[in-house]
Amino acid sequence: MKNTQLKVRLVLMLILQYAAWGAYLTSLGRYLGNAGLGPQIKWFFAMQGIVSIFMPTLMGIVADRFIPAQKTLSLCHSLAGLFMLGAGMYGLTAGAGVQFGPLFTLYSLSVAFYMPTIAISNSVAYNAMGKNGMDPVKEFPPLRVFGTVGFIVSMLATNFIKIGGVAMQDNYTQLFSSGILSLILCAYALTMPACEVNRGESKSLAEAFGLKAFSLFKDGQFAVFFIFSMLLGASLQITNGYANTFLGSFAANPAYVDAFAVKNSNALIAISQASETLCILLIPFCMKKLGIKKVMLLAMFAWVFRFGFFGLGNPAWPGVLLFVLSCIVYGVAFDFFNISGSLYVNENTTPDIRSSAQGVFMLMTNGLGATIGTLAAGKVVEVIGVFDNPAKWSTAWYVFAAYALLVGVLFAILFKDPQKVKKAA
Repeated sequence: MKNTQLKVRLVLMLILQYAAWGAYLTSLGRYLGNAGLGPQIKWFFAMQGIVSIFMPTLMGIVADRFIPAQKTLSLCHSLAGLFMLGAGMYGLTAGAGVQFGPLFTLYSLSVAFYMPTIAISNSVAYNAMGKNGMDPVKEFPPLRVFGTVGFIVSMLATNFIKIGGVAMQDNYTQLFSSGILSLILCAYALTMPACEVNRGESKSLAEAFGLKAFSLFKDGQFAVFFIFSMLLGASLQITNGYANTFLGSFAANPAYVDAFAVKNSNALIAISQASETLCILLIPFCMKKLGIKKVMLLAMFAWVFRFGFFGLGNPAWPGVLLFVLSCIVYGVAFDFFNISGSLYVNENTTPDIRSSAQGVFMLMTNGLGATIGTLAAGKVVEVIGVFDNPAKWSTAWYVFAAYALLVGVLFAILFKDPQKVKKAA
């Protein structure tokens, strides 16, 4: 009974953790486009990657050595929530005169403190489970699924709730929603089981920042793996930044203005997160039958279909089915590489650098890769001119699909199957 109560408490924490993100992540681009900041969308989503390069490490050190993790989680969410509320307040007061500088500054400060909470919330959960005799490896993943559920519910609320006759996905109210959820978690985190700090443990600067793991680049196959992690990571934020804006652009065409995919684009995109939840369950079977390399290749080629289906589809029947298919294959594209890649790191590193190596993997994908990819994607849509002529969106999606195809082909050629390498040895 005690463990059941703890699981319920952890589920609530994870729901709030990801609901705060889901309130705006897939709909922010639509608001920015409506506010006349379409060309600046890339900077808002690139900032998530930029802060992911250093903030999780810095706040992780704070949680390890100075402030207990549950209190660090509370502190980060308090600041993330307040800055996001500030961004929403600026959107409210500025009205149609929203400027890039003030909104971007407040938003950037918010995500700088939000991004570390993804790892810190995991640490709080692991600590609580360990203290209660539970095995985090076996019992945490089913609980983590509820984080995605919270993300989806928050997305749907942003899609369907209207304030003053305007859907939240179309304006600044989504920022208020995110800020409020963060502040709720700020208070709730303080009720979680206490985590210990290691003030007496002395580490070198290299160990504290996980720099020892960079020695893995001396291994040819690990170097290839990390480089392709960055190249694939470039695809991660493209649809988060531009899918909703793309679907909203069809409103300019009278034939599509009332289509479900246009008026409820956030609800359509939520299929992606639902697919992500289900695809997690397929990974053990696919890993056993196909092996790590083939599973990672499936992810890479799934990105080709993710982008290609967006380029081919339209909001009317049956073209909207291609949008649905794009959302379904997202689960394979996102999960199969992130989880199989994490397993590859875990199985091919020594215990003393294993956690740091996972950090390097995340740095390459969600840090450098996502940042470079978002900025590059922003340049692509600008050069193609989608904000002046929405009909050109298809061309942009085909460019992204061609990029994903090239990455997949090169990975198939350059990366050796670990199972075959072990057998040969």
